[in-house]
Amino acid sequence: MEAYLDNSATTPPCPEAVDAVRNALERCWGNPSSLHRVGLEGERLLNRCRETVARSLCCQPAEVIFTGGGTESNNLAMLGAAMAQKRRGGRIVTSAVEHSSIAECAKELANQGFDVVYLQVDSTGRVSEEELMRLINQDTVLVSLMAVNNEVGTIQPVDAIRRIVRYHNAPAVIHCDAVQAYGKLPVDPQGMGVDLLTVSSHKIHGPKGAGALYVRGGLHILPILFGGSQENKRRPGTEGMPGIAGFAAAAAAIPDHAATLAYVSTLRERLVGGLRRIHGVRLNSPSDSLPYLTNISAPGLRSETLLNYLSARGIYVSSGSACAKGRKSRVLEAMGLSDAEIAGALRISLSRVTTWEEIEYFLYALEEACATLAR
Repeated sequence: MEAYLDNSATTPPCPEAVDAVRNALERCWGNPSSLHRVGLEGERLLNRCRETVARSLCCQPAEVIFTGGGTESNNLAMLGAAMAQKRRGGRIVTSAVEHSSIAECAKELANQGFDVVYLQVDSTGRVSEEELMRLINQDTVLVSLMAVNNEVGTIQPVDAIRRIVRYHNAPAVIHCDAVQAYGKLPVDPQGMGVDLLTVSSHKIHGPKGAGALYVRGGLHILPILFGGSQENKRRPGTEGMPGIAGFAAAAAAIPDHAATLAYVSTLRERLVGGLRRIHGVRLNSPSDSLPYLTNISAPGLRSETLLNYLSARGIYVSSGSACAKGRKSRVLEAMGLSDAEIAGALRISLSRVTTWEEIEYFLYALEEACATLAR
């Protein structure tokens, strides 16, 4: 038996996405910018895909910019918005627990002279509204806060940002990295009060290499790539239609959020109940985190040792963000965990196709690993 429990890193592609990728490769492979019949077929497919993704985000098709994935969308949001806004102020506010694609952009913007300040988190990995109120000021031009943390599942108070920005009368553009929320929770940029929002295909059972950035209508951001007029000149280059088609098919296949969340919540309850019975295991995720994601530590054991032990038995989890391979977790460090707890951390992430049998198999193997490797 195998148990794939690393869905925060990537999800298995759904049949609808696989079929859509194949169709785009075999039947509708024209360049959407070409003016002949084959190109026009590609353009029509691109337009349908944009409409589908827009429906999943409760926005207008013109507000969807296709990119190569979540990392590129985050880069375009951070760098494009900051450079467009730089004459209006110099402060950028983000958190200490963002994805590396946000953290590295923040460093680059600091190198360019922006005043980058970081929201700290409590022991649950959450920023406070008081901290937002303290750091956002009249000079703030960009605020970026993720919807759901990719390592521990903490849900952040994104909807509070707009109110605080208005209180300070700041010119700030608000960006949200919603990669881990999309497909699991309702994602409505306008309802959330954000101007920019990042989503990714391969986290919703679509192919890798495709993503999107929601850009509120009328908002000006500068491109970070140059060389063509595609995507309203914000993301030049021939569109990767197989990936985009698979992305749109996966978006259309997202089931009812409430029903899926209820199912995954029951899996999470069984998982947490079993973990609590394994001696020495610590739960790092807060009780109200997104049920799809659970972070634990087994102090005294190293993550790599546990990963190898479980992988040899066909059980696949991770030690943290796939984009921070081999590095100490900034998230767990910001939450105040000890070095031993960080060194022994595992991330177990579920999806709508995770089964009860996978949960039971993982719990059995983890208990066996803790007992065997601790000797």
